[in-house]
Amino acid sequence: MTAVAVVTGANRGIGLHTAEQLASRGFQVVVTARSAASAETTAAGIRQSGGLALPYVLNVQDSGEVADFARWLNQHLGRVDILVNNAGVFLDDGVSLLDLDDETLMITLKTNLLGPIYLCRALVPMMLARNYGRVVNLSSGYGALNDMGPYIAAYRISKAGLNALTAELAAELVGTGVKVNSVCPGWVRTDMGGPQASRDPVEAAADVVWAATLDDDGPSGAFLRYRADIPW
Repeated sequence: MTAVAVVTGANRGIGLHTAEQLASRGFQVVVTARSAASAETTAAGIRQSGGLALPYVLNVQDSGEVADFARWLNQHLGRVDILVNNAGVFLDDGVSLLDLDDETLMITLKTNLLGPIYLCRALVPMMLARNYGRVVNLSSGYGALNDMGPYIAAYRISKAGLNALTAELAAELVGTGVKVNSVCPGWVRTDMGGPQASRDPVEAAADVVWAATLDDDGPSGAFLRYRADIPW
């Protein structure tokens, strides 16, 4: 049976290119987005290029929707080999923690941290059933504790929490065949990174795909940028 990769927020940017590259490697890719039209557009583009892709509408902030998604995956595909937690928001550029409003804080934490927790909780058991899996959490240098700076508080805290999720889950999964890593893609030309960013999203996605397809002696519980360890 064809191996299955799930990519959240796959309708644009790094998520889109990650889905395309995984499909080009022969994976059945499930592309999720909050919009049905966006998910279908990505899936249709992959299929037109000869790949295998299915769209799925998913709000990662909703644990019930994530649980329904896991049941759908089990029923229709019977397995998950790769999970790329790419969906994310960056809403508080230049905002001090002292000025951060509740809505921005909660949307950021629910999307960037709780969503990946829900997805890992729902999908990793399917990986454990096959003694194989790769989880990639899209993180950021803004979440590195040794490099914290002023402002961007909600985003920084959410990504620091995501790194903690990576370390915690990897520790729980030692010896199981399931690897979990955080990847900082660098400053990338996406809607989030802006047009002045130094890195092409295709190149950044290639690093994500590398982490998603590590062989058995690859790292787990690591914080990676450009395929090398960086400080937490």
